[in-house]
Amino acid sequence: MSNDTIEKQIQEVINKVRPYIQRDGGDIRFVRFEDGIVYVEMLGACVGCGFVDTTLTDGVEAILLEEVPGIIGVENVGQ
Repeated sequence: MSNDTIEKQIQEVINKVRPYIQRDGGDIRFVRFEDGIVYVEMLGACVGCGFVDTTLTDGVEAILLEEVPGIIGVENVGQ
């Protein structure tokens, strides 16, 4: 599968979870996909929030691992 196809699937998943993150005053932005890692930037209320790691691993990462082949992890580049 090409990187373009994977990145499109990543964007679709992020767009699915974005409303839930925005509901709490935060946001998420896709930065890049490299070597199986999805790099995102957490924005708004997520910056400095004690739950940002939980949101990333239990939410965003779990969904990406399930729905997009080739993903091995998610990293926040904003903090």
